Amino acid sequence: MKARALTPTPLPEGEGGNGGGAASLLPSGEGGRRSRPDEGRPDEGLATIGALDWPAIERELDAYGCALAPKLISRETCRELAALYPDDARFRSRIVMGAHGFGRGEYKYFADPLPELIVALRRGFYSRLAPIADRWNEAMGVSVRYPAEHEAFRARCREAGQTRPTPLLLRYGPGDYNCLHQDVYGEHLFPLQVAILLSEPGRDFTGGEFVLTEQRPRMQSRAEVAPLTQGDGVIFAVRERPVQGTRGTYRVNLRHGVSRIRSGERFTLGIIFHEAA
Repeated sequence: MKARALTPTPLPEGEGGNGGGAASLLPSGEGGRRSRPDEGRPDEGLATIGALDWPAIERELDAYGCALAPKLISRETCRELAALYPDDARFRSRIVMGAHGFGRGEYKYFADPLPELIVALRRGFYSRLAPIADRWNEAMGVSVRYPAEHEAFRARCREAGQTRPTPLLLRYGPGDYNCLHQDVYGEHLFPLQVAILLSEPGRDFTGGEFVLTEQRPRMQSRAEVAPLTQGDGVIFAVRERPVQGTRGTYRVNLRHGVSRIRSGERFTLGIIFHEAA
């Protein structure tokens, strides 16, 4: 395979590293709708997406396979999202992790229609991450390219029978943990995803660190821990990423999980861009 250098992805036209406000990123056709009180405001996360240091995030993703996205949503919105968990009408399924060997704890997949804030976060992050995903695939010799807008990618998923939404809420209690895994749900996969911590470390829970491991060819695995606080997000690779070596570009495999919760209760919002079959 011919080596390709990992060159930075150009920012969208007219935007600098801290450019772009909520107005330019509001979901098409939804700007006039008011969100329900317990859904959060769609423009809340989008304003911070536009203000993130995207060149620095891209460098972190290229170097380590993950990057922090600090202060995405407010503490109030974090609490409101976590409070949705008991409302089964909001979700399409509940998974008890111990029953499947996934670890301990549980999570629920949101049902359509998704809360407006989650729709907005998916669209806002996707438009920023799609060029990085294209560049990674080119470097790895993968032919798949991604449309500029999330709705177009969702249409591609639907055509392949991947119609079930994948955003989820995860809940952990004392002794719970999430085994290292990859969130792959069908033929079509977007190579990056986002997790947002809804609880406050040290106040709501202890332990429970987000962990990403990287399996490198003919080398021992490397671990990365993301130091999140309430409202922070971590962007990370779903399954693989390119690494520039001395003999060209090669792929490394990644898995993510959560270490043991030592006390309290931990809630996380998972933003996955591909849908499930």
